[in-house]
Amino acid sequence: MNSSQLTARLRSNLVNPAALGYLALVLAVLGWVAVDTLFVEHQDASFAGVWAFVVTAPVSWIFLLLPQPLPAVGIAVGAVVQAAVIGAVYRAATRGRGAGAAVTGR
Repeated sequence: MNSSQLTARLRSNLVNPAALGYLALVLAVLGWVAVDTLFVEHQDASFAGVWAFVVTAPVSWIFLLLPQPLPAVGIAVGAVVQAAVIGAVYRAATRGRGAGAAVTGR
């Protein structure tokens, strides 16, 4: 498989409703973490930042063992890898069906 075929397959896995929905969820969580970090005053430390690693797990957890600032990179890498996997599963589940067909198999 050459690089253009690999790029086309990766793009088709990332640009579908399931993968884009997952990426939207990750962005919503990151937005919530940013708002909580910047605008909410806490007496103790907030665990909101942990949710960024939870929604991109298990790939982002690998980066927690690395020195700073690589754990933050793990969130982005984890989101892309997870979206590609979700997109591949979505493509496999909807293969051979029309654009508006249900996934139920009936």
